[in-house]
Amino acid sequence: MSNTNIRIAVQKSGRLSDDSLKLFKECGIKFESGGSKLRSISSNFPIEFLFLRDDDIPGYVEDGVADLGVIGLNVLEENRKDVEIVKELGFSKCRLSLAIPRNEVYTDLSYFEGKNIATSYPNLTNTFLKSKGVSAHTHEISGSVEIAPSIGLAEGICDIVSTGGTLLSNGLKEVAEVFKSQAVLISNKSLTAEKTSILDKLTFRIDSVQRGQNAKYVVLNAEEKNLDKIIALLPGMKSPSRVPLAEKGWYSLHSVISENDFWEIIESLREAGAQGILVLPIEKMIL
Repeated sequence: MSNTNIRIAVQKSGRLSDDSLKLFKECGIKFESGGSKLRSISSNFPIEFLFLRDDDIPGYVEDGVADLGVIGLNVLEENRKDVEIVKELGFSKCRLSLAIPRNEVYTDLSYFEGKNIATSYPNLTNTFLKSKGVSAHTHEISGSVEIAPSIGLAEGICDIVSTGGTLLSNGLKEVAEVFKSQAVLISNKSLTAEKTSILDKLTFRIDSVQRGQNAKYVVLNAEEKNLDKIIALLPGMKSPSRVPLAEKGWYSLHSVISENDFWEIIESLREAGAQGILVLPIEKMIL
């Protein structure tokens, strides 16, 4: 193993932190986390974890204090730091949305013309409103943005929404989506060749885990007369594996189905004569 470690900044607590650490552990990287620990060095991969506030991560990566970082795309775009987005990670998905009191009548974005909007994301909010030709006044506040309309600070808010439950409990309704976000892996733009090599190994592992999460391993039985039409539904990574069964004229087919196409293909397989369909999760898939 190389004597050089690559440093990666991860949010120290919260859902993004939990999902990030889960991903790295699924990549087979061993490290300690939790409690008040601010640093952790892996025992089996050349990587050191720094546990930081999410708002600080883009700046640390830009300055080279950390080589990599896992951050919400919304935080990255709001901070506008000069870093490289290595890949989208597919978790911690949410949206930045405009919301107003539930009893207000809303027709379109012109509602916000000349009004006050409370937000923790003034850059993203202003960019969106400007692109739509709306002139409004943003008030930057951190935390408890939802309370702003009820205390007279603003007529509306622009905040992160996952399920909408927090808005509902505060008497608000979502009226316009400003920005879609998810977790992304970012990198300093001046990595050494050695650290770039480590990053390539890390992204290879992440890709393998992600492919496994987005696919199902399928085993089924089929009569020989139905093989062609069933195989046409099961392209797999190259082509389905076909294994003769003890009963003459019957075969077992093994393949991989995309999670997005799963139910549609399963129904089609049954209609084509597939029997005894077994569906298994895939931990990792390496191409």
